[in-house]
Amino acid sequence: MQKPPPPGEFALKETKPQLGGGSVIGDKLTCAYDLVEQMHYLYVRVVKAKDLPPKDVTGSCDPYVEVKLGNYKGVTKHFEKKTNPVWNQVFAFSKERLQASLLEVVVKDKDFVVDDFMGKVTFDLHEVPRRVPPDSPLAPQWYRLVDKKGDKAKGELMLAVWMGTQADEAFPDAWHSDAASVAIEHITHIRSKVYLSPKLWYLRVNIIEAQDLVPSDKSRAPEVFIKGILGNQALRTRTSPIKSIHPMWNEDLMFVAADPFEEPLVLTVEDRVASNKDEVLGKCVIALPTVQRRLDHKPINSRWYNLEKHVLVDGELKKETKFASRIHLRICLEGGYHVFDESTQYSSDFRPTAKQLWKPSIGILEVGILSAQGLAPMKTKDDRGTTDAYCVAKYGRKWVRTRTIVDNFNPKWNEQYIFEVFDPCTVITLGVFDNCHLHGGDKNGGTKDQIIGKVRIRLSILESDRVYTHSYPLVVLQPKGVKKMGEIQLAVRFTCSTLVNMMFLYSQPYLPKMHYMHPLSVIQVDSLRHQAVQLLSVRLGRAEPPLRKEVVGYLLDVDSHMWSMRRSKANFFRIMGVLGGLIAVGKWFHNICHWKNPLTTVLIHILFVILVLFPELILPTILLYLFLIALWNFRWRPRHPPHMDIQLSHAHAAHPDELDEEFDTFPTSKPSDLVRMRYDRLRSIAGRIQTVAGDIATQGERFQSLLNWRDPRTTTLFAVACLVGAIVLYVTPFQVIALLAGLYILRHPRFRQKLPFTPINFFRRLPSRADSML
Repeated sequence: MQKPPPPGEFALKETKPQLGGGSVIGDKLTCAYDLVEQMHYLYVRVVKAKDLPPKDVTGSCDPYVEVKLGNYKGVTKHFEKKTNPVWNQVFAFSKERLQASLLEVVVKDKDFVVDDFMGKVTFDLHEVPRRVPPDSPLAPQWYRLVDKKGDKAKGELMLAVWMGTQADEAFPDAWHSDAASVAIEHITHIRSKVYLSPKLWYLRVNIIEAQDLVPSDKSRAPEVFIKGILGNQALRTRTSPIKSIHPMWNEDLMFVAADPFEEPLVLTVEDRVASNKDEVLGKCVIALPTVQRRLDHKPINSRWYNLEKHVLVDGELKKETKFASRIHLRICLEGGYHVFDESTQYSSDFRPTAKQLWKPSIGILEVGILSAQGLAPMKTKDDRGTTDAYCVAKYGRKWVRTRTIVDNFNPKWNEQYIFEVFDPCTVITLGVFDNCHLHGGDKNGGTKDQIIGKVRIRLSILESDRVYTHSYPLVVLQPKGVKKMGEIQLAVRFTCSTLVNMMFLYSQPYLPKMHYMHPLSVIQVDSLRHQAVQLLSVRLGRAEPPLRKEVVGYLLDVDSHMWSMRRSKANFFRIMGVLGGLIAVGKWFHNICHWKNPLTTVLIHILFVILVLFPELILPTILLYLFLIALWNFRWRPRHPPHMDIQLSHAHAAHPDELDEEFDTFPTSKPSDLVRMRYDRLRSIAGRIQTVAGDIATQGERFQSLLNWRDPRTTTLFAVACLVGAIVLYVTPFQVIALLAGLYILRHPRFRQKLPFTPINFFRRLPSRADSML
């Protein structure tokens, strides 16, 4: 078990950055692009060259350009045998690290031994113009090359040089001086990008029946089932109860498909001829673009599809042309469902797949990813620790990735992004990762980007138009315990466009209508979510730069359903926290009944008598009391967004063996003795849960036995008591009964006895079916 952390180590900290180069006035800011600190850069756009002198015996040259500023040097790609090359590359030098007052742009000829000097252009940094968006981009100009002595040389170079900030549109694709150590072939891995998740559909395949199947062995009754394959997804129906050549199922298979559709749906009809042998009776291939799309719960038309059969001819599979078997299907792409790729507890989107069903947006979310502080070293390079950090944020279908800051434990990104908001009860997730693919990491297939930490922010707890600037702890749970990996500084603002529409959303269902008209089972939703995450990982992993599988899985909490003793304890204490209010009310009522505070008890007696005499005041009194509680709690309302809480997660008190079990693979890779010990521990916990479940069942069966004459005496007593009670209540006003019962419950302790109440004694003597259990 870990030592308790120092106070405040894992706490949220409010910060006061100089956003937008200005200052915060109230909750408003003084300039646009205002949720980040301005970072100034010297930009150099190398467009093209012309009339370069030949350097080779072939009468041509292999030109490239070096952009030099102090100790920093950026290099363009080189062209072979080209005197009029076009590069159109941008170089960005951080103003904070400028070490010289002269900028040199040198054109060289690539050679085997020593590259030849062809000419250069020099700029005085004090004369470089400043550009501020939304000004149009600075037009490049032709500059005559000069030799090393300053005399004119042959050839011209088209350039544009200006001072700007990270708001410049050239910033994302520029070469950065901060990443000068990164090889040119890995530059794409450090750039910032915005990604869109592919549109995901549920594919529903209703398999009705098949006809005229032709099994190879006609002497036996076929045991037919259908297998469906879509990409890496494989499902199968149950074996048809009708064992004939005309089987029936009327069973649904659900797949997840990503638009644009790349894989066809393949259905094979198979016959179980032996315990480990299946015979293919026919196959049907369906292209998904031809499938009907359904937006509501209205039924769609079914259709017959011919089955193809492949026979072995001279060692090769060939399609049999004369084949009359067919299959009856009802197939559609469901546009009315939301395809889950996140946990519903902290999902960022609940919209259906079909865009026609989307409701108007209610506002925008602006996120400024400022910086990180005190990051832990994630890998070793040249015998020292280093970290190449980048941040990824996911909200709705939009993913954003900041640029990678190379070899820096306190990286400054200062990048701002905007997300469209359709539901306030959603969560944005941000993760920080260490880039392990900058120095040949792709050559090793097992290299993964390492996790530094994650932050979740729920939009509904944000006040509209307020700027939240906080430093969030980056906490990671490791097999050795919980560890703080650093802090990330964010600036967040939620702007609501229509307050009425946003308030109206709180009365609407979370999910689209189809989830309630034709609900999916919990098992189906979990399985389909797993398939959706796999599809997203593949598609986003093919982007440039790629969002890798480990990044997508971490932000989507792909392993949240796995067993964890720590998480189970945390959820138990959460339940106890919820029940704590009821327990407190029970203790308060117990103190009232036992006259711990006589004045309070007398006041409760007076209030009780008033409510009995005027029952129409009961509901208004309760509602008024709840209103006053809310008003009282307003003074202590949360002022800051929540963050990852290690105490709520029970991470600080987790036993090392529990963490080792949590990080175990599935299926397990641990030795058999350790697995046996954990299995016995799980049996012990399950035994306690089993005992509680049995006690709950016993109390319910005792209620049933009141009237089922299992114990004739108790049923007789209860029936007679009900009859007497009915007569008494019929002739006596209800208010009198309620008043007498209340005064009896609130009676003074001197009129009480420590023995249990008579009805409780009677209930505990009722029989249950526990004595019939083996």
